[in-house]
Amino acid sequence: MSTLTDSEIEKLFSGAPQYFARSEGHCSGAPNPSVAFPFDEALEIRDLTDHVQIEDRAWSGLTAWPHLTRDLNQDAAARAQAVDSRKAHFFIRCRERPNMLSMQGLEKGTMGFSAALELAVGDALEEEQFGFDSVGKKAHAIVEARERMLSSLGYLRRLPETELLDRLKRNAELYRVNDLRKKTSVQTYQDLFHTFMRPCNSVVDKRDHYSLTNQINALIKCLGTANVWFDFTHVEWRIRLGQILWGGEDNDELEDTSSIHDASSAGERAEEKYWLLMQILVATELLIRLDAITEGEEYGVEAFRPVDVVHFERAATPMVKWSLHLARSWLDNIEIEKIKEDPPSDASETKGTTTPPPATGWLGALFSKFIVRQHHEDKTTASHTYTIKGRNPQQQVDGLTHFAKKLLWPNIDTYEGLIAKNARQSIINSVPKPAPTNASERSSKSSESNGSKRGLYFGAWDRPGSQKDKTRPQRRKLAAALHPSGWLSKSYIYGLVLPGDGMCHFLMATLLENDSKAMERLGSFANLCGGFVYSGKSFWSTSCIVGRVIAAGQGSAECMGWVSSDILPLGIDEGWVNIEVEEVAEDKAHLGKKARLWAKKRVERESSILGDADEYSVFPADFIIPHENNYSTPPPLISVTLRSLELLSPANSIQSTPFTKLTPPASVSNKEPELLSFPANVNFAVSIDGFTAENFSFSLSYDINFVTAHPCSPSHRVRFVKSPSSPTIQQIDVSGSDTFGQGSRPAHRTGKTKRSQVHVSQLTLVRPSLTQIL
Repeated sequence: MSTLTDSEIEKLFSGAPQYFARSEGHCSGAPNPSVAFPFDEALEIRDLTDHVQIEDRAWSGLTAWPHLTRDLNQDAAARAQAVDSRKAHFFIRCRERPNMLSMQGLEKGTMGFSAALELAVGDALEEEQFGFDSVGKKAHAIVEARERMLSSLGYLRRLPETELLDRLKRNAELYRVNDLRKKTSVQTYQDLFHTFMRPCNSVVDKRDHYSLTNQINALIKCLGTANVWFDFTHVEWRIRLGQILWGGEDNDELEDTSSIHDASSAGERAEEKYWLLMQILVATELLIRLDAITEGEEYGVEAFRPVDVVHFERAATPMVKWSLHLARSWLDNIEIEKIKEDPPSDASETKGTTTPPPATGWLGALFSKFIVRQHHEDKTTASHTYTIKGRNPQQQVDGLTHFAKKLLWPNIDTYEGLIAKNARQSIINSVPKPAPTNASERSSKSSESNGSKRGLYFGAWDRPGSQKDKTRPQRRKLAAALHPSGWLSKSYIYGLVLPGDGMCHFLMATLLENDSKAMERLGSFANLCGGFVYSGKSFWSTSCIVGRVIAAGQGSAECMGWVSSDILPLGIDEGWVNIEVEEVAEDKAHLGKKARLWAKKRVERESSILGDADEYSVFPADFIIPHENNYSTPPPLISVTLRSLELLSPANSIQSTPFTKLTPPASVSNKEPELLSFPANVNFAVSIDGFTAENFSFSLSYDINFVTAHPCSPSHRVRFVKSPSSPTIQQIDVSGSDTFGQGSRPAHRTGKTKRSQVHVSQLTLVRPSLTQIL
C-alpha cells in the first residue's frame, strides 16, 4: 500500500479541525489559540465552532471579539445594529482572556478549546493595580501623579464638571455622525489643545504639526501615564466600573478576592467619579480620531503611514487599549441629557419647592442625575441637570427577560409582564428628580446615609487555607450586596459592561434585584460564583464545579454563565450555598508564563491531524474511523440514574462563610448574610440487564473544567470502501472523481483517531477502575 501524498492528506482531512497557537506580534502577550479548516473553504465547514453563539445583542458586551448574535435573523433592530457596526471603525487589538465566546461549549457545562487554554493565562491572574486599593481615596503616589497631570507641566487642564459633561455629550454626537473627518486638522487641533489639553512637544508627523497623527500621539501619552487612571486590564475594575459611577447612596458593596475596599465619604466618591469621567473623555477623544483615520483610509482621505502604525502599537499599552474599550462601550450605550432649570421665583420660595413626580417602575429609578449650578453673585442664575441614561434600555430589558426564560426562572410569565410594563412606563414617564443644589448639603446627606447603612458591608472571604496559599485562582470569587436599582442593575441596564465575565454576574444580579419575591426569600447577599436554591429549582454559576457537573443532567438549562436544574441538593430548602473545592495541583503549577499555551509549536504538534506519524510515511490504514454500536456481541443493557446531589459537612466541622455577621436592610429581608460552604458529592445508581442497581458516589473535590470536542465534517472529496488489510478500517479513495460534492454518510467521521474502545458496563465490574477513570 502506497503512502499518502500531501494532496491526498488534504482531501482526507478537509473536514477535520486543526488547532493553532499564534502570537499577534512582539510583546502582545500570550499567543492566541484558534481552530481552522485550512483544507476546505465550504461555508458549512468553515463556520463550525465548539461553542455556542451569543443569543441576544443585549449581551454583546460579554466579549471584545468580533461576533454576530443569534437574534440577527429574527430582529430588525439587531440587523440594523449589525449594519451600523460594519461601518469603518478602529479595531482595538486587545481582548479579554479567556475568550468569553468560547466559555460556553456546545455541550452544557463545557467550554471550548480557546477558553480551556487561556484560563491559565487569564486576566484574573493579574496582580492588583498599585495604589488603587479603594473605591475612594487613592494612595499618596496616585494623588501626586494626578496633581502633576493637571499642573502646567502635565497634559490636562482641570475642567469644571459642566464643561466635562458638555464635552462628553458633544463627543457622543461626533461619534454618531463621524463628523470629525470633515473638519480640518487645524480645527481639531485647536479644539483639543486650546480648551482641554496642553500642547505636546513630542511630534511624530513632522509634515503637519496639526495632524490627527500628532493629536493621537498626545492622547496616547496622556492615557498611558502611570499612576493616574483606572487600569481595566484588571478584572476587579471592570466589575467595579459601575460602582464608581453609581455606587454609594445604597451602599452596594462588592466582595471579591482583591483587597479593594469601599470609599469612606461622599467626597472621595465624587473625586474618583470625576477622574473616571475624565478618563472616559480622554479615551473618547482618542477613539473618534482613530475612527476618523480608519474611515479616511477606506476613502483614501487620510491614512496612517506604516511607521505610524508601528509607533501606535508600541505606545498604546494594554491600559490604553482597555480605555478605548471603555470609550467604545460608553459611546455606544450611554447618553447624556442636559436640561436647563428655571431660577426659583419668589412665589416658589414662599410656597416651597415642588418635586416632580418620580418615574414609575424600577427602570425609572435607574437614571443618574447631576445638578450643576454656575456660581455667580446673581442668585437667579439657572442651573442645569445632567442626566446620564442608557441609550438602549428596552433592548437590555428584553435581554434580561430572555435570560430569565432561558434559565426557566420561576413564574417567568408573571415576571416578564411586570418588567415589560415597568420598562415602558419608565421610558415614557421618567422625569429627572432635582437633587439638593448646595454641595455641602449633598455631602452631609450622603455621609449620613453612608454612616447609617455601614452595616450592609461584607466582610472578607474566609476560605480555609486562603492565607497560606497566595496563588490567584483562575476564576475570581465574587459576592455582592443586592439592592433594587443598585449599581449592578444600572451597569447592565445602561449597557456599560466591559468584556469579561462581568456580564454574567450583572445579569443574575439584575434578575434578583428586580424580583422582590426572590430577594425576600433568598436575602440581599449573593454569592455570584456559587449557587442557590429557590422555588423548587437550583441555580449555579458555571464558575462552580457543581454547576458544570449537573449541567449535563436531564432538564437542565445553561445561559450566560449560569445553569438551572431540577436537581436539588439534599438538606437545602432555599438559600445560597458555596462549594468547597481545591485547585488541581498540576493546573496551579502551569499558570502565567508556565502555561501550556506559551509552547506554541508543542500545542500544534500534539493536536496535529497526523498524530505522532511522520508526514512522509503515512498509510491509509493508519487511520481508524470509530463507529458507535458496532459490537460482535451485543453488550448488556445499562441504566445510569443520578440519585442525588449531596452537600456534606466540612471535615473540620466548621461552617466557613465569606461574610461577616451583618444586619441586612429590614425592608428587604431579615436573614443574616450567612453563606455556608460544603463539600459536594453526586450519587449514581447503575444497573446492568435489569439486575439490582449498585450505588456509586463521587466527590466533587477539585475545580476541574470540561472541554467539548470540536465538531468536524465528513470530507466531500473522499470515498470509502472496505480494506483487505484491516477489517476495522475502510480503504480510502482520495481521487474524489465519483463522490466530489456529495459527502460521506454521517456515520463516517474523518480526523478522529480511535484509541481504544471499552463499553461502560465493563467499568462497573471493578469499582477502583471507575474511580481511577473519573
